[in-house]
Amino acid sequence: MTNYDAIDFSDLLALSDEEVVTHSFVRDVSLPSGKILALITLDNGLDYRRPNTLGPKSLLELDQTLVALRDRAAQGEIHGVALTGKEFILAAGADLSRVGEVPSKEMAVKLAQLGHRSLGRLGELGVPSFVFINGLALGGGLEVALNADYRTVDANVSAIALPEVFLGLIPGWGGAYLLPNLIGIENALKVIIENPLKNNRMLNASAAFDLGIADALFGSARFLEESLTWADSVLGGHQPHRPNQPGKIERLAKWNLAVNIAKKSVEDKLGTVAKSPYVALELLEQARKVDKEAAFAREDEAIASLIVGDQFQASMYAFDLVQKRAKKPAGAPDPKLARPVGKVGVIGAGLMARQFALLFVRKLKVPVVLTDINQEKLDEALAYIHAEIQSMHDKGRISSDENQRLQALVSGTTNPAAFSDADWVIEAVFEELSVKQEVFANIEQYVAEDAILATNTSSLSVKDIGAKLSHPERLVGFHFFNPVAVMPLVEVVNAPQANDTALATAMDTAKKLGKTAVITSDSPGFVVNRLLARLLGEAMHAVDTGTPFKTVDESVASFGMPMAPFELLDLVGLKVGAHVLDTHHAAFPDRFFRSDNLHKLAEHGSIIVRGRTGKITGYDRGAEAIVKGGTSPMTAEQIRLRIEDGLADEIHRMLEENVVSAAEDIDLCMIMGAGWPFQMGGATPFLDRIGASQRVFGGTFHTPVIAGTTK
Repeated sequence: MTNYDAIDFSDLLALSDEEVVTHSFVRDVSLPSGKILALITLDNGLDYRRPNTLGPKSLLELDQTLVALRDRAAQGEIHGVALTGKEFILAAGADLSRVGEVPSKEMAVKLAQLGHRSLGRLGELGVPSFVFINGLALGGGLEVALNADYRTVDANVSAIALPEVFLGLIPGWGGAYLLPNLIGIENALKVIIENPLKNNRMLNASAAFDLGIADALFGSARFLEESLTWADSVLGGHQPHRPNQPGKIERLAKWNLAVNIAKKSVEDKLGTVAKSPYVALELLEQARKVDKEAAFAREDEAIASLIVGDQFQASMYAFDLVQKRAKKPAGAPDPKLARPVGKVGVIGAGLMARQFALLFVRKLKVPVVLTDINQEKLDEALAYIHAEIQSMHDKGRISSDENQRLQALVSGTTNPAAFSDADWVIEAVFEELSVKQEVFANIEQYVAEDAILATNTSSLSVKDIGAKLSHPERLVGFHFFNPVAVMPLVEVVNAPQANDTALATAMDTAKKLGKTAVITSDSPGFVVNRLLARLLGEAMHAVDTGTPFKTVDESVASFGMPMAPFELLDLVGLKVGAHVLDTHHAAFPDRFFRSDNLHKLAEHGSIIVRGRTGKITGYDRGAEAIVKGGTSPMTAEQIRLRIEDGLADEIHRMLEENVVSAAEDIDLCMIMGAGWPFQMGGATPFLDRIGASQRVFGGTFHTPVIAGTTK
C-alpha cells in the first residue's frame, strides 16, 4: 500500500511555472434539515472558454482544502462535503501543458500519486462526499467525481468522458478501478476504450445518468438547489439505486470475457501499435480482483510508464495540433469578414447531399433546401432526412420541440429559384468537371449576388469548376469526408480567384458545423486524397505486378492505420478510388499510378469478403482472378519502403508547393481526415523517425525529430 501522505511533492512545482491554477473555494451551506454542507467550487478565474484544469499547484490546493474539511468533519462542524465547478465547467482533467516535459519516470509516478492523494481524499473525509457535475467533466475532471461517494449531473451537460487512451494515456487518478466497480465492466469498457477510440466520443448527461455514473439528474435552472436538497436526503438516510453496479455473477462469469472481447475488438480495429488501450484493458481486468489501494498503485506505475514513453510524446504533438493549431487555422482571413448564413441550399439529393442537409440543419438550425431534377429522388432524400431527425428524437438526443422545428426547416424542390435567398449553396453532384461546371453556371442565375458557393470536390480544380461563373470569386472548395457527421475534417480550398469574404465565410461555417477546417491551395487532391492516392496507387501497382492483396495489406501494418489499403478502397468505393487514381495520374503521371485492373475490379464490385458480422474474412476469388498475371511480385518489405518513401516525397513536394502552410497542417489533415493514429503523432513525425524523410530529401520535417514509436 502506498502511503501518499509520506511523499514530498514539492519537486513537482518545477512543472508549474506557467500553471493556470484552479482554486478550491469553500463556503458552508445550510441544508433544509439544518445540517451543514461544505461546498467547494473549482474555479481558475477565467470564463468557460478556458476550462478548469488540474496541475500540481491546483491539486495541492485541493488536497489542503480537503484535509482541512476532514478535520472540520471530525469536530462535527460539517455533515458532508460537496464539490462543483465554475459556470458550465467541472474540470477538463489534468493540465497537460507541461506533462510532456516530465524529466523522469520517478517524477511521472509522483504526478500520478499526487492526483490519487488529492482526489482520493474525497472518499476519506469521515462524512459523505458529493460532486455536482455542473458542466464539462473530462479525464481527471470526471475522476474527481468518481472518487466521491455520490454524484449529480446537470441535464444539459454534453461532455462527460475519460478520453485518456485517445491521448496515449490511461485514466490514472482512479478511473480504471472506480468506474468498472461503479457501472459494471461492459459499461466501463465503453467509456474507457470504445468511446475514445471512436473519434473521442463523449457522453451527455442523460447517458451518464443511465449508465450510473451519476446518481441523480436535474435541470439547469435549479441544478445547484436541487443537488443540495438531494444531498440532504442522502445525509438523512436515502440511498440511490445503482442497477449497473457489478455483482458476484458479473465478477465471476462476465468480467474477463468482456475484457477479452474488447481486446480482440481493439486488435481488429487498431492492430497492436497503440499501447495505451492495452494498458487500460489490463487495469480494467485487474479491477475485479484487487482492492482500491493496490489498484491505485498499479495506475501510478502504468501512467508513469506511458508519460515517459515515446508514444505519449508523439500524442502530445498531435494533441497540440488538435487543441491549438486547429483553433487558429494558418492562412485564415479575418473572421469578421464572414457573412452570416441564414439559409442553406444543397444541390443534389444523393447520399452526400442528404448528409450535408442533415448536418447543416442540426448544427446551424436554419432553413435547408435541396434541389434536384428528379422529384422521386428528392422525395427519397427528404424521407431519409426526416427519419434521421425523428430517430434522434426517439433516442432522446433532441426534444419534441426541436424535432418538429428541424423537420420543418428541411425542404426540397425541383425549382432552383428556391435558392434566391440562400446565403450558402453547396453542391453534392457527380465528381466530373463538366457536370459541376454546368450545375454552378445554371444555379448562378438564381442566387443572390452575395451568396457564397461551395463545391465538395475531392480532387478537381476549384478554379476550373468555377470557370463558367460570372463571379468565380465567391466559389470555395469545402471538402467533407465520409461519413459527414462523423469525420471531423473539412478541407477549405482557397482557389486563386476566391475572395476573403468567401474564405472567411467557409471557415466560420465549418466552425459552426463543429468541424476542424484546414486551408489548402487549389491543388489536385488537396492534402488527404493526394496522399491516399499515392498510397493506394502504390498498393494497386504492387497488385498489378503480381503481389497478392494480402501481402500488400500486411505491408503497412506498422503504420497503425485504422484500415488496410484494400479495406479503405472498399469503404470509399472502387469506382471512386479508380477515379481518384486517374485524376492524380493525369496531374502527376511521373509518380502516381493508375490501374486498369482497378477499373475492372470496380465493375466486378468487390475485393474483400466479409462475414456476417462485417469482419473481413478474406479476398474475393473473382477479384484475385482479375489481377492474376503479374510477373514481378514484391515482398511486403519492398512495398512498405516504396509507400514510406512515396509519402515522404509527396509531403515534401506539397510543402514546397505551399499546398498548406506547414508540416503541422499535413499532420492535422491526416489525423482528422484519414485516421492517422494519434499515438503516432501524425504522418511527418513518423516518416522522420523511420528514416524515410532522410532517404528521400536528405533532411527531416521536424528538427529535432519528434519522439515516438516506429511500429
